[in-house]
Amino acid sequence: MSGLKQAPVIAFAGKGGVGKTTCAAATALHFASHGGKTLAISTDATPSLSHIFQTATADIPAQVADDLFFLEIGAAQAGQMWEKKFGRDVYQVFSSFVEIGYSDYVDFMASVLPGLAEEFMVDYIRETSCGGVWDTIVWDTAPLGQTMALLQTPALLNHHLRLAPRIYAGIKAAEGARETILDIIRRWEALSAADMAFLRSGVEFNIVAIPEALAINQLDEILGDLHKYDLRVRRLIINNVVQASDSDFLRRKAVQQQIYIKQLSDMYNRLRISQVPLFPHEIRGRETLLEVAKTLY
Repeated sequence: MSGLKQAPVIAFAGKGGVGKTTCAAATALHFASHGGKTLAISTDATPSLSHIFQTATADIPAQVADDLFFLEIGAAQAGQMWEKKFGRDVYQVFSSFVEIGYSDYVDFMASVLPGLAEEFMVDYIRETSCGGVWDTIVWDTAPLGQTMALLQTPALLNHHLRLAPRIYAGIKAAEGARETILDIIRRWEALSAADMAFLRSGVEFNIVAIPEALAINQLDEILGDLHKYDLRVRRLIINNVVQASDSDFLRRKAVQQQIYIKQLSDMYNRLRISQVPLFPHEIRGRETLLEVAKTLY
């Protein structure tokens, strides 16, 4: 796998309801329309790529066009990823000295590490990008609160590992297991480090916002958090911008929006800033997504 070219990952992040999925779907269609085999992945808890692409998810990944596919990863799939890499190994050790059912154990681990599901989603994207199948991967992320939980997971693991030797050093693997629980946790720590390195070097983040006061107040916090973890933010997308209109209501809204757009442009002039208009119709299907893509590219 090391000899395969890693596909670039373009991520769309922001608060819920700002149009992340629309921008992600339009971007995926743009790259696919230019001849690159493109995979759009949603890790949102309430994914809507299938709705926007107007394509059923019978196949995994589902095909939208010749070079365009998409995949929606939910909590169930993330749980399967966790189980495949670590879940059963850790449970085998835990269950040798604690009487606990597997589902209760999974719930316990998720409560200890709140970014657990998101981490294994990221790990899946990292492995997919290195698989040599795709030219571009477009990632529709979960709302940023969940993403921040993911970014804190390695720190939680490191804190846990400082205490772990005193607790786990004497606990041997259960019969038939090859590793102690400490060995498994150290292996998990290595995976977390690889995923964080991938987020820093292999993912380009696009932040989506809308021109409203609350969005501006939240944006500084969002960008500050991403900067704290050395994640690359290349573009700010201002969505639902009102264009010229004969409606008095929309004209007044446009004037108000321009005040916020100027603030955003002044505050974040180091970023590439794109504006996506408020369309008079729902964005669903190829034709309307191409309209959005033209404003982004």
